[in-house]
Amino acid sequence: MAKQPVETTRFGRASRQIRLQTIVWLRWLAVAGQSATILIVAFGLGFPLPLLTCALLIAALATANLFLSARFPATYRLEPWEATLLLAFDLLQLTALIYITGGLSNPFAPLICVQVIIAFASQPLKHSLVLLFFALACATAIAFSPFPVPWYPGEELPIQLIIHIGIWCSIVAMMLFAAFYAYRVSHEANQLADALAATELVLEREKHLSQLDGLAAAAAHELGTPLATISVVAKEMQRELGKDERFSEDVALLRSQSERCRDILRRLTSLSAEGEEHIRRLPLSSLIEEVMAPHREFGVKLKLVEKSGRADEPVGARNAGILYGLGNLLENAVDYAKDMVTVTVAHDQQQVMVTIEDDGDGYSPDILARIGDPYVTKRHNDATAGGLGLGLFIAKTLLERSGASLTFENRGPNAAGARVTVVWPRSVMEDNKSR
Repeated sequence: MAKQPVETTRFGRASRQIRLQTIVWLRWLAVAGQSATILIVAFGLGFPLPLLTCALLIAALATANLFLSARFPATYRLEPWEATLLLAFDLLQLTALIYITGGLSNPFAPLICVQVIIAFASQPLKHSLVLLFFALACATAIAFSPFPVPWYPGEELPIQLIIHIGIWCSIVAMMLFAAFYAYRVSHEANQLADALAATELVLEREKHLSQLDGLAAAAAHELGTPLATISVVAKEMQRELGKDERFSEDVALLRSQSERCRDILRRLTSLSAEGEEHIRRLPLSSLIEEVMAPHREFGVKLKLVEKSGRADEPVGARNAGILYGLGNLLENAVDYAKDMVTVTVAHDQQQVMVTIEDDGDGYSPDILARIGDPYVTKRHNDATAGGLGLGLFIAKTLLERSGASLTFENRGPNAAGARVTVVWPRSVMEDNKSR
């Protein structure tokens, strides 16, 4: 699967759609704030203001809000272009309000950055960039405002040109920095949320596979009664029609096949009854063997080193998360190994440790610093890297949920390859539920 940005993934598209109700509440907050500010400045401080024009601009925002609330349900999610248009309208209204009340001299001029921050935190990058350029144009427009900043009657507040330029530069800088910061934080949060959702799907799949044995036993039990009835009827038919050449062969076939079905169901039932405890509770050696078995036929030698023996090995619940996590780490080692992968198992009364080492090229320093993050697809930076890079992240997340701590490192100057060490407190691993 080709790598693609998170915005175009199935999870990412939904995470980039903002609710209309959110915009509506933000607008009501803006209406309340603008109204309070105008009233305080005009009547509290006694500064002259174009009250009628200000009231019309605030009323326009409130009217648009009422229309949206009446036209769409509160749960409606805005498409990116719709959200961009609404934010652009809000930005235009605020720009007009600042323009007629002093322009850059107005201490509330930096508020034109708010819509840009909202866009970069909630919308795709291309739509956010459109709003950013529009906001830059608005910031430039208010720099040419001919209206004086409201001040005491009969007095004028002189603002030097160099101060205007400095304010404009500070607004632009703040807008760019805040936009970049909001986008990076939102982007990483969306990546993490999508990756965790994928982790849950993988875990549910593993749990589903673990439950198939119980389903097989239930099916065998439910099918036993009707199959016994079919077998009895087949015997009666063979007794009555056994000498009739027209039906004898078909009746014999029906009886033999019913007996075969009964044998299959009997084996399913006995397997479940005999192996249920083995499936639910696994000693450490059996768990490691179950993890290693699928990877023995890929041309890479798998070597198992048991430092502590099996006399007092821990026995824990069959945890699908542990099986998948260790299996993914081992698969990753096999993919990058040249000749051999070594799995070392050690345990004592305090902890259980599993170490997976390969003889490949190891991790590059920049990848090692980000190991376990979602969407890291290769051990080395590679423009042709495929996949979404979720495997290692999912493995790390599932193992940490089971109580393990993981360490990723290179083997060192005297031995090529990578090393992953997984350590559980023994009490935690033995108490692990099959989750």
